[in-house]
Amino acid sequence: MYEPDVGQTPAVVNPLHAIAIFAAGIVAGTINTVVGSGTLFTFPVLLGFGYAPVVANVSNTVGLVPGSMTGAIGYRAELAGQRRRALVLAGASLSGGIIGAVLLLSLPASAFKAIVPVFIAIALVLIVVQPRISPWLEARGRAKREQPGPIALGAIFAGGIYGGYFGAAQGILVLAVLTLSVEDELQRLNAVKVVLTGLVNLVSGIVFVIAAHVAWGAAGLIAGGSLLGGMLGARVGRRLSPRVLRGVIVVVGIIAIVRLVA
Repeated sequence: MYEPDVGQTPAVVNPLHAIAIFAAGIVAGTINTVVGSGTLFTFPVLLGFGYAPVVANVSNTVGLVPGSMTGAIGYRAELAGQRRRALVLAGASLSGGIIGAVLLLSLPASAFKAIVPVFIAIALVLIVVQPRISPWLEARGRAKREQPGPIALGAIFAGGIYGGYFGAAQGILVLAVLTLSVEDELQRLNAVKVVLTGLVNLVSGIVFVIAAHVAWGAAGLIAGGSLLGGMLGARVGRRLSPRVLRGVIVVVGIIAIVRLVA
C-alpha cells in the first residue's frame, strides 16, 4: 500500500536547486516531444536533491503534463487528419495509464525501488539500439495498415501501464509500436505519440493529485520548464544531434540507476 515518505520531501528553498529543477524540466519537455525519455533527466535531479523515489516519480509526472500539451499544440499540423486514429489509441493509453498509476500507489515503495532501476536500464537499452531497430521496422512496412490493429492496441495499452507506473522512455516504446504497425510518415506518428504519452501523464497525474503526496514546489518548477520545453521540442528540437542526445540520456540514466541502487 502506498505510504508517502514525506520525511524525504524537502522544500525547494535553495535557488540553485530551483534553477536546476526548472532547467531539467525544460530539457525533459523538449526531449519528450522530440524522442521521449525526458523523465531520465528530471527524475535523477529530484533524487539528487533528496526526494524519496515514489514522491519524485509522482511529482515529476504531474510536472511534465504542461510540456505534453504545448508539444501537441506544436505538432498540430502533423495531427491533422488523424482524429479517428488518435481517439482509438487514446482509449488504450488512458486505461493503461490509470492502471499503472494505481499499481504505483498500491505496491509498496520498496517494490518501486527494486523495479525502477530495471525499467531505466530497459529504457537506456532502447535508446541505444533505436538506430538499429529503425531499419528492421522499415523492413516490416508491408504488414502496416492505416489504422492500428488489435495487437497494436494491446501494445499501446501495455505502454500506458508502463507510463502510468514510471514514464521513462514511454515515448520510445509508443513510437516503436506505431512505426511497426501503422503506415504513415514518421513525423505524423511522432505527433500521435506526443498526444498519447501526454494523456498517460495527465490521467496518472490526476490519480496522483487525488491519492498521493505531490511535492508541489518541484512539480511546479518542472511544469514551468516543461511548458517551455514542449514548445522548443516542437519547433527546433528535431535539429538536435541524435547521437549527442542519446549519450546525455544514457549518462543521466546510469546516474539514476546508481542513485537508486545505492
